[in-house]
Amino acid sequence: MKKLIALFTVAGMLTFGISNVVFAQGEKKADTKTEQKTDTTTQAADSTTTVAVADTAASTEMAAAAEENKSFHQVLKEKFIEGGAVWMAPILLVFILGLAFVVERIIYLNLATTNSEKLLNSVEAALATGGVSAAKEVCKNTRGPLASIFYQGLERSEEGMDIVEKSIVAYGGVLMARLEKNLSWIGLFIALGPMLGFLGTVVGMVFAFDAIEKAGDISPTVVAGGMKVALLTTVFGLIVAIVLQVFFNYLVTKIESLVNTMEDATISFMDILVKDSHKK
Repeated sequence: MKKLIALFTVAGMLTFGISNVVFAQGEKKADTKTEQKTDTTTQAADSTTTVAVADTAASTEMAAAAEENKSFHQVLKEKFIEGGAVWMAPILLVFILGLAFVVERIIYLNLATTNSEKLLNSVEAALATGGVSAAKEVCKNTRGPLASIFYQGLERSEEGMDIVEKSIVAYGGVLMARLEKNLSWIGLFIALGPMLGFLGTVVGMVFAFDAIEKAGDISPTVVAGGMKVALLTTVFGLIVAIVLQVFFNYLVTKIESLVNTMEDATISFMDILVKDSHKK
């Protein structure tokens, strides 16, 4: 009986021990599987994060590359829109009108430019061979204010040199006024460009302070919109003034050159008329 009880006890202990070993091995396997799953999940998460970071970096690089590849025209267009169409449109209109007057004056002054020496030689030769009528034909067939002045002097050549001189001076003043035509408008647009820019600056500052008042904060994001309008309108207004001022100075210099040429040529023309009158 004692042996039977001892056998059952040993058998129970062996069964319990084997069960613990099997259960422990099962738990170990389960833990191993869980760890493997966890590792797999972690690796997948890490891969997803890496891909997301890579995509973000690629997107950032593409955006930066696209930003660098933008043409000057595209950048200018974007800044114009950011400055506000209501405040940028008048500046653009002033710029277009100013350039229109500049182009018109450049064309007119280039057409008014004449080879004075060639014209003087032609008039002198015509006076020597065909008289006043032939010289008038030469002046008619030559464009420019200088030929018109010579024609006006030839028209009064029979009335004496004093009358010729007065006629040339009076008609020369009229032609000078024609050369300077529309310069006052260009000067007006030069002044209006910065003024409109400063108006946009003041309005932008008002917008910025309104945003501060509503938000109760002076953070950069609150005032950025108004400050951008203020700065961009000023920049564009100054650019308009600078460009038009350069063309204005060019036109003034061109007119002064033409006037000096006309004065010198007129003196030589008077000498030719005096010589021709003495021959008669």
